[in-house]
Amino acid sequence: MTDIAKEIRKVVLNVAYKAKSPHIGSAFSCVDIISALYFKILDIPFPFDLAKYKKRDIFILSKAHSAMALYATLYLKGAISENELFGYYQSTLPAHTDRNSSPYIEISAGSLGHGLPIAVGVAMSIINEKNNYNNTRRVFVLLGDGEIQEGSVWEAAMLASKLKLHNLVALIDRNDLQGYGRASELVDYEPLEKKWESFGWDCVRVCGHNENEIEFSINSHKSDKPLCIICDTIKGNGVSFMEDELKWHYFLVTDEVYKNALEELQ
Repeated sequence: MTDIAKEIRKVVLNVAYKAKSPHIGSAFSCVDIISALYFKILDIPFPFDLAKYKKRDIFILSKAHSAMALYATLYLKGAISENELFGYYQSTLPAHTDRNSSPYIEISAGSLGHGLPIAVGVAMSIINEKNNYNNTRRVFVLLGDGEIQEGSVWEAAMLASKLKLHNLVALIDRNDLQGYGRASELVDYEPLEKKWESFGWDCVRVCGHNENEIEFSINSHKSDKPLCIICDTIKGNGVSFMEDELKWHYFLVTDEVYKNALEELQ
């Protein structure tokens, strides 16, 4: 865990504690992926600059119930204020992303299976844009492993390869826990690498808590195919008593939980 990823987790913990909101396990699962993207990969202007913003990379959080991880990251990047951050789940920031809440939130999401289809459209528009600001612009989309049980994901995957969307990167938060149990037991999806490859994508598998592996996989991709990165993760990663426990999809952060979790993150 990098120092930045640890700080993101501390912010998530504080937000969840104040808001008395669920999904802390889901947020902790993908912190390292989002940290790698925002601190090592994405070309997005901070602070906001309209001219540069038009040339930005795009990040879409399809598993939007993990919004706390994105909000905490944007807070540390200076993109949202402390008042906005701690209005989460109450006034300023919704539990699932709303594109009207910040220019750095690309889509309104919540119902799963929509992020990749939207990302395909955005990636296609960037390639086809007559007055393309920057041909190196890329589109990244983060999906949950339970989410890829949705048929719309595979329809979008087929189209992405047909269109040769080399500027599209899908990252799968593969923690093998979804709302009602083990994703692999509810609707078995392995072997994931072969599935994505059969749909015409390049596909690699990494440790989703190793930012260097994520960064290398993205930067070393040289192909006319879209890229899928399967990130093997642990739900609740970073706090031992939350790790690989389905209940932290739902449980709230009480005083005792907050104290014990903060001690581990310190």
